[in-house]
Amino acid sequence: MPERSIERLVRHIQKFVSLTDNDASLLEQYLNPINVGKKEHLLETLCPCRYHYYVVRGCLRMYFFNEKGDEQTIQFAIEDWWMTDHTAFNLGLESQYCIQAVEPSVLLAIHYDNQYNLFDRIPAVERYFRLIYQRAYAASQHRMKVRYDYSGEDTYLMFKKNYPDFVDRVPQYMLASFLGITPEYLSAVKKRHT
Repeated sequence: MPERSIERLVRHIQKFVSLTDNDASLLEQYLNPINVGKKEHLLETLCPCRYHYYVVRGCLRMYFFNEKGDEQTIQFAIEDWWMTDHTAFNLGLESQYCIQAVEPSVLLAIHYDNQYNLFDRIPAVERYFRLIYQRAYAASQHRMKVRYDYSGEDTYLMFKKNYPDFVDRVPQYMLASFLGITPEYLSAVKKRHT
């Protein structure tokens, strides 16, 4: 029997905090399962961001349009990762980003009101989010350091070593945008290291 989406999330949460069976049942009441197709958008620029998305299966990306009108990918999320525009979600602002499915994806979505209600009902879930936010913030800091300290080639090689799943799952132009290099340069680097 295939694993249910909520079971996967509960198992993931329990890597960080303990949940009772009652907590797990209550958690399910706050989440909405969503299936999205490849290239489908969950969030558009200048729209309110009311949901936080957990990836059960698939891949999402967050991007914006730079001053030249080009897409600039700033984040990816695969299985067991969360994605939202945190500023817009937490402050009730219009989003400055788009969130798009890179491949067909199965998600669990939680509305802003439900997330904070859930924190009151299950303090362990609030602790879980604090712990994953701390990891995400540390990863963001590391990414900025790598971007300034390493060449484009070294940045790609480090990314490939640390996140091998992305290299095959994400289109090259998206990966190049995320790494801050051109698709042509990325192609040349990949050829040198195959």
